Order: sequence, then structure tokens, then C-alpha cells
Amino acid sequence: MATYSPPYPPYPPHPADQGLRHPRWWQRRWVRYGALGTLLAVSGLVILALVREQTGTEGFLVGLGLAVLPVPLLVGAFRWLDRVQPGPWRNVLFAFAWGACAAALIAIVANSFATRWIATATADPTGANTLGATVIAPIVEESAKAAAVLLVFLFRRRDFTGIVDGVVIAGVTATGFAFTENILYLGTAFGTDQLTGDSGIASVTAATFFVRIVMSPFAHPLFTVLTGIGFGIAALSGRRQRARRALAPVAGLLLAMSMHAFWNGSSTFGQFGFFAVYGMFMVPSFGLLTWLAIWTRQRELRAVREELPAYVYAGWLGAAEPFVLGSMRARQMAREYAAYHFGKPAGRAVAEYEGYATTLALLRRRGQRGRAEADFVVRERELLTELWSRRELARPALEYAARTAGAGYGYPVTPVYGAPAWYGSAVPAPAYNPYRS
Repeated sequence: MATYSPPYPPYPPHPADQGLRHPRWWQRRWVRYGALGTLLAVSGLVILALVREQTGTEGFLVGLGLAVLPVPLLVGAFRWLDRVQPGPWRNVLFAFAWGACAAALIAIVANSFATRWIATATADPTGANTLGATVIAPIVEESAKAAAVLLVFLFRRRDFTGIVDGVVIAGVTATGFAFTENILYLGTAFGTDQLTGDSGIASVTAATFFVRIVMSPFAHPLFTVLTGIGFGIAALSGRRQRARRALAPVAGLLLAMSMHAFWNGSSTFGQFGFFAVYGMFMVPSFGLLTWLAIWTRQRELRAVREELPAYVYAGWLGAAEPFVLGSMRARQMAREYAAYHFGKPAGRAVAEYEGYATTLALLRRRGQRGRAEADFVVRERELLTELWSRRELARPALEYAARTAGAGYGYPVTPVYGAPAWYGSAVPAPAYNPYRS
């Protein structure tokens, strides 16, 4: 019987195959998840009680109804940005819950304590409030939100591979934080209107809604995204670039605090200071960071097109797959084709295939640039195994997308740097399993 050799040198034994020691009780997954879930649940209950105490039940319900409006738009925007290499939903849910519960609780308690202490020490309540808003609040709030990014960076390192991941986790955390903060501000404004009898456009609630929900729903995400970019740069840095890996997150956090302080202090810049800062600083900064995030997303797609041909040549991928996987339009076609012809589970399998292939391409890109981690070979093997297990469902859908999008088998494609000369031609993928020997 003929035998086939794998296209790559034999991989070293996987750690799971080597009889590792059993983890201690505090290292078990259910213990960590249970502790984290309990922390977030307790924080949520405490913050709920504190906000309801300050706003009243009716004010809380009004604030909740108004504060939730921008949340789906912001979370949807960050998930759209993350579509090239989708992170797991559990990370998104954790980030939002941390921002809405733990970070908000830390901010309320720490800000109130610091402001009261300054007011008592200086006998100047007005100055204490100004100092609290422009100095204390930015430091406390950005540090509390940055903790979520740090936790994902440390304990979900495989899901945190670059700038886009940092932007998404930071942005969703800040969205959760702003959600809770908006409930407090809008509920308090509604209570004020109940006392004064104001209503309609002239009410404090309407003014607060316009400033926080209409004009600046992106404010908190904009600040914290700078921290996320810092962690993203650290994730892209090589093991020998220790200074860069340590200083980039700190620099991002300091920038986030500075921008937050400048925004909070805009109300002290005169009658039109707030609008001047909004129009001349906040909006351009938002536009610049949006462009940076989209540009980084396009770089990831280009990396897919440039790095995956090596796996085509080795027999792991079909000839047209780098083209399809490097185009969001073609990827959507593949998912829709699989879901329509083979059912929704097949569509999900193709989506998973696309995600694993993107992760593989970015892993190889880091390796090409000397920034791979010590587990590069093991991680590459895991990703190739995931791809191979889904190939029967994915390849027909990807071939269809390649033909429909105007490239692939028998169709000309744009040359890709580093690709074999036959890339894009009608060369069939080998019909054997690369693991078979």
C-alpha cells in the first residue's frame, strides 16, 4: 500500500499527549470561571442598588430605557470590525459585563471617596468637584476599564493577537461602562425634572440625553480604545522586545487618561469650550482612530492573501482559498452558500474555517517577522487540525465563492507576493490527509 508523507516535518508531541500534571484546584477552569462570575454578579447587584438609590426606581427605569439605545450600535460596530478574525463571544460578554459592573462600581466608590476627601481637606467643595472630574475620574475610570483588557491579554492570549483585538475588547468594555454611567446621569436628570416640573425639550433629561447619547456616545470607547491599541502593539511585539511590550500598554493608558481629562475639563473652558473641544478635538480624534482600525482590518485581510499560499503549496488548502479568505465579500458568499445548501450548522462551520484560517495567516505573519511565541509549532498544528476537520463542508462553499467572485480555479487572480507561480490556476488540492503516513 502506498504511503504518503506529511507536507511538513513531523510535529513535536502535543502537550496534551504527554501526561501533564493535574492542575491544582485553583487552576481548574470551573474555579476561575466561578470566581469571575461571582465577582461580576456581586458587582452588578451592588452597582444596581447604588444607582437605584441615587435615581429612584422611576428614574432608574427611565435612565435604563434611554441608556440602552446606543449599546447595540456600538457593540455591533466593534463586532463588525472584528469580523476578519472573530473573537469568541465570551470575551465580548466578559468585557461588557466588566465595564458595566466591576469598572462602574470601582469608579463610583473611588470617585466619591476621593472627591469627599479633597473637599474635606481643602474646605472647597467646588474645587474638589472640578479636581475630581478632571483628574481623579480619568485616572480611576480608565484604570478600571483597562483591567478588563489586561485580563483578556493575560488569560486569553490566543484570542488577543493584534491591534483590532485590543480595540474591540477595550471598546466593548467602555461601552458597558458608559451604559451604567448613562443610567445614573439620565436617571438623576429625570429626578431633577420631577422636582422642578420641567418636561420636553427644555428639560434636564432632554439636554443630558442629547449630550451623552446623541452627541458623544463614542466618548468612553474612544478613550479606552487608546489603551487597547497599546495592548495590541504589545501583542504584536516579539519576545525580545520587552521594553516595547511593557511600555506600549502604559503609554496607551496614559493617553486615554489625558484625553479623558481634556474632555471632562472642556466645560471649564468658557461658555463654548465644550463645543469647541467636541468639534476641534473629539470628532477628528474619533475619525482618525476609526480610520486606523479599518486600515488595520484591511492589513489583516492582506496578510491572509499573502501568507496562506504557502499552505496551498503544502496541500492543506485549496488553490483559490487565499483569495476567498482575503475578501470579506467572498467569505460571506461562502457562508451563505453552505448555509443554504447544507444547513445552518454548515454555515457556522465555514465561518469557523474562515476564522481559523485567518488566525493561521496572522500567526505565520508574526513568525515571518520574528515575533512568534514559543508555542508557534504547536499552535500551527492545532489550527491546521481545525481546518482539516472542516474541509469537507468548507471547500465546496469556498470554491463556489471563488468562481462567483471572479477568481479561483480557471480564473485569473491578482498576483500575491510570495505565492507560488501556479497560485490561482486550476491546480487541485491533494486528496490525501496530510496527517496520514
